[in-house]
Amino acid sequence: MVTWWGLVIEGYLATQERLMGEIAERFDLAPASFDILIRLIRSPECRMPMTRLAGEAALSSGGFTKVADRLVAAGLIRRAPSERDRRVTYAVLTEHGRDVAERARHACAEILRRRVLEPLGPAASASLAEAMRTLRAANGPGS
Repeated sequence: MVTWWGLVIEGYLATQERLMGEIAERFDLAPASFDILIRLIRSPECRMPMTRLAGEAALSSGGFTKVADRLVAAGLIRRAPSERDRRVTYAVLTEHGRDVAERARHACAEILRRRVLEPLGPAASASLAEAMRTLRAANGPGS
């Protein structure tokens, strides 16, 4: 059982390393920056409260601030105060950030097709996704 689980983890880590390596090479994005951009491009109005974004990305407040500062410096996001609550600050994709996020998302899909879907095939890929959904439901927050 432990060997089996080790193979699952090794397969994930090897694939994730290749995926993030290609994203870093093509877009000069660290994994945390890529994750933030993808979360924002999928959010309504390409914006999200910074505290929620940090939580979803599993980053500490300080760690998230460093990533956000780098993204702001690169012109990919901007900070915007909430119009309704002075305590809330949003991370918002800039036009440049939207462009980079969209291109990175499409590149990620292409890499996943090549690195996961082609080696596994459609049936095993679907089975893997369903198994991960089951594990997330059984072991995720609130389970």
